[in-house]
Amino acid sequence: MLVVADGNVSYGSSRSIMSNNYIYNKNPDSSVSISKMDVIIPFSPDVPCDNNGQRMWWAFLASSMVTFFGGLFIILLWRTLKYLYTVCCHCNIKPKTKEKVINPGIIQADGTIKTDKDEPPPPASEVGWMTSVKDWAGVMISAQTLTGRVLVVLVFALSIGALGIYFIDSSDPIESCQNFYKDFTLQIDMAFNVFFLLYFGLRFIAANDKLWFWLEVNSVVDFFTVPPVFVSVYLNRSWLGLRFLRALRLIQFSEILQFLNILKTSNSIKLVNLCSIFISTWLTAAGFIHLVENSGDPWENFQNSQSLSYWECVYLLMVTMSTVGYGDVYAKTTLGRLFMVFFILGGLAMFARYVPEIAALILNRKKYGGSYNSTRGRKHIVVCGHITLESVSNFLKDFLHKDRDDVNVEIVFLHNISPNLELEALFKRHFTQVEFYQGSVLNPHDLARVKIESADACLILANKYCPDPDAEDASNIMRVISIKNYHPKIRIITQMLQYHNKAHLLNIPSWNWREGDDAICLAELKAGFIAQSCLAQGLSTMLANLFSMRSFIKIEEDTWQKYYLEGVANEMYTEYLSNAFVGLSFPVICELCYVKLKLLLIAIEYKSETNESRSRKRILINPGNHVKMQEGTLGFFIASDAKEVKRAFYYCKACHDDITDPKRIKKCGCKRLEDEHPSTLSPKKKQRNGGMRNSPSCSPKMMRHDPLLVPGNEQIENMDVNVKRYDSTGMFHWCPSKEIEKVILTRSEASMTVLSGHVVVCIFGDVTSALVGLRNLVMPLRASNFHFHELKPIVFVGSLEYLRREWETLHNFPKVSILPGTPLSRADLRAVNINLCDMCVILSANQNNIDDASLQDKECILASLNIKSMQFDDSIGVLQANSQGFTPPGMDRSSPDNSPVHGLVRQASVTTGLHIPIITELVNDSNVQFLDQDDDDDPDTELYLTQPFACGTAFAVSVLDSLMSATYFNDNILTLIRTLVTGGATPELEALLAEENALRGGYSTPQTLANRDRCRVAQLALYDGPFADLGDGGCYGDLFCKALKTYNMLCFGIYRLRDAHIGAPSICTKRYVITNPPYEFELVPSDLIFCLMQFDHNAGQSRTSLSHSSHSSHSSSKKSSSVHSIPTANRQSRTKAREARDKQNATRMNRMGQEKKWFTDEADNAYPRNIQIKPMSTHMANQVNQYKSTSSLIPPIREVEDEC
Repeated sequence: MLVVADGNVSYGSSRSIMSNNYIYNKNPDSSVSISKMDVIIPFSPDVPCDNNGQRMWWAFLASSMVTFFGGLFIILLWRTLKYLYTVCCHCNIKPKTKEKVINPGIIQADGTIKTDKDEPPPPASEVGWMTSVKDWAGVMISAQTLTGRVLVVLVFALSIGALGIYFIDSSDPIESCQNFYKDFTLQIDMAFNVFFLLYFGLRFIAANDKLWFWLEVNSVVDFFTVPPVFVSVYLNRSWLGLRFLRALRLIQFSEILQFLNILKTSNSIKLVNLCSIFISTWLTAAGFIHLVENSGDPWENFQNSQSLSYWECVYLLMVTMSTVGYGDVYAKTTLGRLFMVFFILGGLAMFARYVPEIAALILNRKKYGGSYNSTRGRKHIVVCGHITLESVSNFLKDFLHKDRDDVNVEIVFLHNISPNLELEALFKRHFTQVEFYQGSVLNPHDLARVKIESADACLILANKYCPDPDAEDASNIMRVISIKNYHPKIRIITQMLQYHNKAHLLNIPSWNWREGDDAICLAELKAGFIAQSCLAQGLSTMLANLFSMRSFIKIEEDTWQKYYLEGVANEMYTEYLSNAFVGLSFPVICELCYVKLKLLLIAIEYKSETNESRSRKRILINPGNHVKMQEGTLGFFIASDAKEVKRAFYYCKACHDDITDPKRIKKCGCKRLEDEHPSTLSPKKKQRNGGMRNSPSCSPKMMRHDPLLVPGNEQIENMDVNVKRYDSTGMFHWCPSKEIEKVILTRSEASMTVLSGHVVVCIFGDVTSALVGLRNLVMPLRASNFHFHELKPIVFVGSLEYLRREWETLHNFPKVSILPGTPLSRADLRAVNINLCDMCVILSANQNNIDDASLQDKECILASLNIKSMQFDDSIGVLQANSQGFTPPGMDRSSPDNSPVHGLVRQASVTTGLHIPIITELVNDSNVQFLDQDDDDDPDTELYLTQPFACGTAFAVSVLDSLMSATYFNDNILTLIRTLVTGGATPELEALLAEENALRGGYSTPQTLANRDRCRVAQLALYDGPFADLGDGGCYGDLFCKALKTYNMLCFGIYRLRDAHIGAPSICTKRYVITNPPYEFELVPSDLIFCLMQFDHNAGQSRTSLSHSSHSSHSSSKKSSSVHSIPTANRQSRTKAREARDKQNATRMNRMGQEKKWFTDEADNAYPRNIQIKPMSTHMANQVNQYKSTSSLIPPIREVEDEC
């Protein structure tokens, strides 16, 4: 229906009108003519429209303009009046002020003068109701309170809703007649605007500056959107008008997200700000174009309009801002074109600035900035610290090794630097079990992202090649503090570079090693591995392979690599022993496991009840036959995979006693019955393979005899308890502190000193070098389970300035000397008799100060090659061999006849440096290729596959990386390895060193002496002694059983000549390690056997002359009085050498009583031994002659009178 302006009505179809350009076409049946200036609007018959259908857009616009300018006029008028009132009041106050100044005071009745200052101040005026209302309104609209946040968010949401209604109504004509009571969208829009009006009132009341509030963008939006709604209800008309201004509310979108605590970072806030400004400007400009283009120009009587939808206008604005301008859509009205002229200037500038910045923020957003979503039924660990391709690949290679049972653990890496392409590719290869997130553990927000509170553990990797190890340790300690502060109960395993920095971890209140927190000190373990190689060459390689997960590599050819790799496939595992072993002694169980189950049991864990009713866990390594097993004993096994170790748990004597194939030993019916009725004391224990198993918590019954009552140890009853010979824990030999000047040897003094069977430590360092921690190297060599005469003298060759810095931690150890010099000087090396040493250790404190990785080990490599190229005269070695009557190599001539220790070997006297036992520390694994010039190792070969590492002549700290995953799966592993390599370091000792940084001497008590009764590692020779009958073609299994039954010695490997498999004599003296050979493995006479020996109480009854020197009676100086000269001129024949030897022995026997007061741990009745040498075959003798050694019975190093 159409309504004409002059009142004549013509009825027709209103559906035919599709745009706002409503031109009246004269009906043929009507005689009324209408001008083109007469306009009409669409309406419905049931909607009454006033003014005969004329456009009323001006009424809507006038309501907004009157509201805006009217309010602005009132505010300005109020401010003007207020200013005038203030000026007038100020003028009236001036005279009163003058009167007050002139008035001197009031004279009171008592004659005193009361001034204005004495009057009490006027009471503060009470807060008016206007101020209260203003404060209340401010609280209501403030986002600092919950009510304010709800109100702000609600206003924003309703504004977006009103904008949505505008989008819906934009498809209708610009102006039309509508009934408020029947138009649902108009009713909703009315409700929204009523709310906006109330909120506007609150904002107006709370505003401090009403003028600036009136000119705000949000206020202008309300002026041009709220009043037209009320006009539309009054006129029953709807005008689309300026409702598009609601899009400007989008500018506050970032503020709303900040109120909701969604946006927290500056980049995210900036990104949302840019996007909201760009979109709001875009939509607002599109709304204006839509209005003017669909309405037309007023001065053209609205006849130049065109029908454009709102979204076509949005498209037009975008192509205009981007300067593309396709021309398919353009503005026709004058207002539209004028607006486009100005919009191109501002829009182009905004597009050119905002779009690149938005793109940069989106592209530069953290790719790994999400949060970890834990999987139900699956644990996860967090790995942080030094995250690089090398450290991550080494960690994942060991952690996810196939020899473990299914590792149901996800690994979450957290690092503040995004990974490079290689590291990212590594993560993608392990995407099912590995995730990476960018962040820092020092940020609690990042800890929450990786769900550290629900993590099973947190592992912190250290940079082993850091030039400043103390700074790296400080960083890791700060990481521990941050993690423990966020979640004190989390288990943390961290790597530390320096031993002395471990003490700082004890200052963290929530650090508790009893709950699984562990610190893997690389310097301590590295020095411990090297020290054990000084006692048994090649042991460092064997231990490193045991605690690393290696895959089995099968080689068909009969080469040394074949046997070496078979041993490399063995690892260390833990499993609970079956109830079938209850009541049996450890040697019996060990033999049964090896023979029947094909497992090597080396240690057990037990709990001892203390006085405080607390159970203390201890690990016993080869404890002997006095230990009887009870239910729930945890065993440490050497096996090739975790499945084999389960045989020890499933073994049942009733079901498996007659089974010969160990693979058939599986869970039987008896074991199922036990599982149905578990013990009530069965806590869950974590295994190294990642699984959990229920086990009783009861400990094996330790039926130990008092070590003081063991036969052969009666001399302890008569010892002098006032003499301190061990530290306060009884774990290490100790002596009073000595000044460094007393242990310094000049080159001439060292040349005159008889040094044999000693350890030479070549150390590179200076005043600025980081300390390597030489105490960790000396402590295993001074363990109390060695008798004093068994201690190997230690001679340090290096810079005196550097050694002075280390001496503070070394001055309480006996038999330590220093030769100032350089390891590259052959004169210094000859002075310390390096050809007669038991081991030469090459260390460097300058390795991490070089940027080029290939040059980090240059000093150690040059020193190693220098020693190997030296030539020596063997005259001294021949004389010593003659004087000893061809004693088997390394034989302890003070041992009883029934002891196997006379098979202990020592390196043969050498004529070339190639035969000197050397172990070289390396930083860069690839530099191992430079140590041996005659090997065929490829530069890309892994370290454990190279010949120097297999032979035990090279050691790199990288092999210790596997301890992180091994410790996570079983915290007992780290305790076991520290027990093996450190000589007996305990948490109590660490706490003591943290307090004093030095060992404290203690008196010998039954409790401290009992700590000496522990196993130690040794090597046995097979060409002589009680095992000589098995050395020529015997089986390793027979040797294992014999040593275990007869001497409680536990064999676990072989140190074999590299060319022994050839069968013919060879000039090569290199040996390699074979770990845990099978029972049928054939032995050769030149083999050296790695074994765990029991503490020999009777060995202390040796001659004191072996361990304590007698001073020369013809010394001419104070220093030379403690130096023993070698009468080389009088030792030209075997007879003279024997006579001199007998005379020296007699002299020492006479002086035994004088030295006893200083060394009361030695026996009173020392006696010489006669050695019985069994005849050997010619072939066997040829091999033995190449490796038989000599050791001087002359004291190997000078002893000062005050040395213990």
